Amino acid sequence: MSRLTNRYPSLRGKHAFITGGATGIGAALVENFVLQGANVSFLDIDDASANELMGRLNAKQQLRYQHCDIRDVSALQTAITEAANARNAQLDVYIGNAANDVRHAFDELTPEFWDNNQSVNLRPQVFGAQAAARMMRDGGSIITTGSVSWMRRRPGFVSYTTSKAAIHGLTRTLAQELGPRGIRVNCIVPGAIVTPKQSAQVVTPELEKQFLDNQALKFRLDADDVVAMALWLASDDARGCAGQAFIVDGGIV
Repeated sequence: MSRLTNRYPSLRGKHAFITGGATGIGAALVENFVLQGANVSFLDIDDASANELMGRLNAKQQLRYQHCDIRDVSALQTAITEAANARNAQLDVYIGNAANDVRHAFDELTPEFWDNNQSVNLRPQVFGAQAAARMMRDGGSIITTGSVSWMRRRPGFVSYTTSKAAIHGLTRTLAQELGPRGIRVNCIVPGAIVTPKQSAQVVTPELEKQFLDNQALKFRLDADDVVAMALWLASDDARGCAGQAFIVDGGIV
């Protein structure tokens, strides 16, 4: 259950679309937008986790889930369009959350591996935002997702850090492109938010200590810390913010 307490009346009845919404930060986003009274559409490839989330939230009138592999741009854009049409052609918030930070050695990098990673981490940010913007009638909020990994020069996943650096440029450019239509484009930049997948695959006690040693704030961040920023950026309270990268990292950079 989320620990967040802020309420944003401007989100009630709005339609939010979230990629990668079945687990981790994505699931926290779905839960909290539902708690704000928003209608939420989300997609993922993890049907079991998505169905568990739907059952736990017990908000069928507010929720819509669709299986979608975001590497398929046509399928992604169709999912966004269909979700908007199911809500009277309304889309107010789009959050490009889905990503894969799989580790890899630079010397072993291949063009095929590179292209597949960009098709998950970068290309959907572009073409998802494109489809979302087409369905935003009266302005809206597009939120991209970056990472502090490239700012920290983290080795071991160059295709991921490159894509996340590119998202900053994308965010600034789209803010100028879409601003005249009242669409605000901003980027949330999470720090060391450990998801269940990362806990199982890459996090060690040594790495946990390193996170805390490097942070200015000496507590472990969690998904709600990212969600708190997303809720604010999606709300009318953030009406003056566009083209910005909001870092939520406990002071690690």
